[in-house]
Amino acid sequence: MPQILKRANSRLLFSRNTLNMKKLFLLAGLLCCSLVGLAQQTIFSVPSSDIVPKHKIMAQQQVDINGEQMRFSTTVDYGLGRNWEVGVNLYNVDYQRQEHTWLRNDTTLQLPYAPLLLINAQRTINLTDALHIGLGGQTGVNLFPTGQHSTWVGWGYANLGAGLHDDHYQLVVGGYAGTQRYLAEGSTVGMHLGFDAGIWYQKVHILGDWATGTHEYGQLVLGVEAYLQEHLALALGWRRSNQDGNQGAVIQLTYTPK
Repeated sequence: MPQILKRANSRLLFSRNTLNMKKLFLLAGLLCCSLVGLAQQTIFSVPSSDIVPKHKIMAQQQVDINGEQMRFSTTVDYGLGRNWEVGVNLYNVDYQRQEHTWLRNDTTLQLPYAPLLLINAQRTINLTDALHIGLGGQTGVNLFPTGQHSTWVGWGYANLGAGLHDDHYQLVVGGYAGTQRYLAEGSTVGMHLGFDAGIWYQKVHILGDWATGTHEYGQLVLGVEAYLQEHLALALGWRRSNQDGNQGAVIQLTYTPK
């Protein structure tokens, strides 16, 4: 990610401004209090195609640490029943540690637009007791635009999911498509896959996912997840970019209802 930033700065004017912290805290408070949450729970980057139970809430906070940059993404899911969930999420909240600034981008496609406020929806269709299809997507706008208007971004996917040994082991494989404002430069369509292996079910899990593409979604992430409590899991991952082999760390905290 630092290498991408250097190229973007040399070729295009990349807007880097300090965001109003009061607005960020207010936005975070609204997200936490919202009764509708983010659609897709992810393994790390790839949607798991799990559905939140009816009238329940799932929350997921992720921090991607890459050199001098930290990226925060917040997820809160609300289950509607009948294999539906809907919601809102806050993506690409990027903090530059060396300059002590929050970044915003709506001027270059070498990086995804940021920060993003998105609404989401997901539906699963059960094929058998072990197989299901997951259809979902998210769309929204970039917050704090440098111009007068925010810009629309979007992303969607279709997954085939499998749950084995009473869902102790889960696999997903599918395809995705999105706008370049969401993905950044590169192909706007691709494939992704992921797994969640409960080697000590709801105690210690091995996680991993991978997506094709040379944009920022195109990456491999592998890690381990430990349950701090019955409903609260902490995952630590290693991430490698498809584009240039750039590496980083991922920290993910997930609250899942029963």
